[in-house]
Amino acid sequence: MKKIISVLLLGIAIFTFAFSSPALADAAAGKAVFSANCASCHAGGKNLVNAAKSLKKADLVKYNMYSAEAIIAQVSKGKGAMPAFTGRLKPSQAEDVAAYVLEQADKDWK
Repeated sequence: MKKIISVLLLGIAIFTFAFSSPALADAAAGKAVFSANCASCHAGGKNLVNAAKSLKKADLVKYNMYSAEAIIAQVSKGKGAMPAFTGRLKPSQAEDVAAYVLEQADKDWK
């Protein structure tokens, strides 16, 4: 019985760690990275290139971008007019930016 409980707890711990990496992201650090790299096109959550695809929560949800994973992928790989930031940002910085964007989207960028 103890072995079953131990295996179950270990499985839960591994699952939690494997899927909680973006939760370890630092939104405050993300703000600095965002200001230096993203704000020129996305100041205040706007999108100066394509106004319909802002960083407002409604638009993020509409375009299936309301998750850390989706934002990290967009930041890393780029898409359309948005350049890829792989090589310019560390993976942890992309995670921090995602945390910041989601935090701000939840606050309606106020």
